[in-house]
Amino acid sequence: MVLKEIDSKQFRDMVRVATHRMGKNAEFVNSLNVFPVPDGDTGTNMNLTIESGAKAVAENPSTSVGDLTESLAKGMLMGARGNSGVITSQLFRGVYKATQGMKTLNAQELANAFSNGVATAYKAVMKPVEGTILTVARVAATEGASKASETGDVEEVMKAIVEGAKKALKTTPDLLPVLKQVGVVDSGGQGLLFIYEGFLEGLLGENFADQYQPDETEMDEMINAMHHQSVQSQLATQDITNGYCTEIMVDLTADVPNKKPFELEKFREHLSNLGDSLLAVSDGEVAKVHVHTEHPGDVFQYGSQFGQLGKIKIDNMRIQHETIVDNDEQKQEAVDFAVIAVASGNGIRKLFESEGVNRIISGGQTMNPSTADIVDAIKKSGAKQAIILPNNGNIVMAAKQAAEVSDIPVGIVPTKTISQGLTAMLSFDPNASVDENVEAMTEDLDTVVSGEVTQANRDTVIDEIEIHKNDYLGIVDGSIRIDNPNLINATVEMIEKMLDEDSEIVTLMYGRDSNKSQAEQVVERLEASHDDLEFEIHDGGQPVYNFLVSVE
Repeated sequence: MVLKEIDSKQFRDMVRVATHRMGKNAEFVNSLNVFPVPDGDTGTNMNLTIESGAKAVAENPSTSVGDLTESLAKGMLMGARGNSGVITSQLFRGVYKATQGMKTLNAQELANAFSNGVATAYKAVMKPVEGTILTVARVAATEGASKASETGDVEEVMKAIVEGAKKALKTTPDLLPVLKQVGVVDSGGQGLLFIYEGFLEGLLGENFADQYQPDETEMDEMINAMHHQSVQSQLATQDITNGYCTEIMVDLTADVPNKKPFELEKFREHLSNLGDSLLAVSDGEVAKVHVHTEHPGDVFQYGSQFGQLGKIKIDNMRIQHETIVDNDEQKQEAVDFAVIAVASGNGIRKLFESEGVNRIISGGQTMNPSTADIVDAIKKSGAKQAIILPNNGNIVMAAKQAAEVSDIPVGIVPTKTISQGLTAMLSFDPNASVDENVEAMTEDLDTVVSGEVTQANRDTVIDEIEIHKNDYLGIVDGSIRIDNPNLINATVEMIEKMLDEDSEIVTLMYGRDSNKSQAEQVVERLEASHDDLEFEIHDGGQPVYNFLVSVE
């Protein structure tokens, strides 16, 4: 039977199943992160982005597909996180632009929508790189357009789009050498394939048992109450021992390989060993879990033995707690010109505030703020104009997107590290215009060399450097330069590679997993051979990175 068009009900099914499929596979997409450091969040970002769009679709009662694509696009725009999330939101902004006013979509209109999405996404990226999500989207759209010229069956067109995405994903390692070197496909492209596969499944009416979506119930209220009570009870962010609020739903009726019989008490007993603040309930068909843990993946793996994982949710409670502190500390009067920075760690926030930053958005490498988060910070500043310091390359696009929808003039200084952000603030002039400040602050970014020290989370080889799990990595301006099992040695070796004849000041910010004594050991080692350098040590309090270093 030929399906000639997609109506609003079918489109809702497509969005719902795609959102579920992306959520179910978010951790797998995260695992494809090229760098062997604990910051792979492509899957998380794409999942949160499409969840935001799906929520907007669910809240729109319209029976017009064009109205629903508008809701999807706007929801994804505001929920977009990270480069992958922003690009995904731009793809569906293009889909919306091509489907405005359409009650239903036929095969040609469906293909045109995906093609327009690709054109919109490519325009949104300053320097498009092949071998990424863009390539997967482009080839998928091309295959869809080709099929639409042969048939009026929307199912066949959607199948062609999925097959095109699969074909393109396989080529990403050939287009980006670093992917081939590590032995993975592009993570954003893989995420997009999951979304497109979900669209197809929703359109075909397949795997509907795999898309259980709960109503808001007392269970959710209990979870929220328990979560907030636990977070608020912590006196300081560093006191939070189990930092990830983790929620899963398990469809106990679904068939999975090597499925185990479900017994609620044994289920609870096992989960209680994985963290605290546990709440686990079941009606016999669905189990729902809330737990605070340091290892969300262990919770997912255990739950998947009893059925199909449905809704998955992870919140970084340390960042949430910092945000609560921020909200209390940032009840300040409105300013004419606000500077808003993204940062994590009490010490780093204080450094930015000492340099004149008015408002801090908690976030960074493992939790990219959404477009809506940044827009909200702009509004709360009460300013007539603002400058944003993303301080992370994966946040720049979301910041630019927030600037586009803001009601006031907003400039983006494309800082990719905390060190660059702090350096940029030295050139901020509250009496100058937004454009003048962006130009002056951007010019200074090349004067600082940024270094980061963290632990490897897997064995691999990057740029001919053999990396071993749990070794310390020295990353200079985004490139891994050092692998060493000793933290002090790794940091000293990294800084040596950052120095040149013009270097004058070295600043070390030690993080949550290191201390002042270790920073002093690093400085002592360097002072022995560099008596012309000036050293500064600060308690940054940042997660993930043992040391953040700047050389000026």
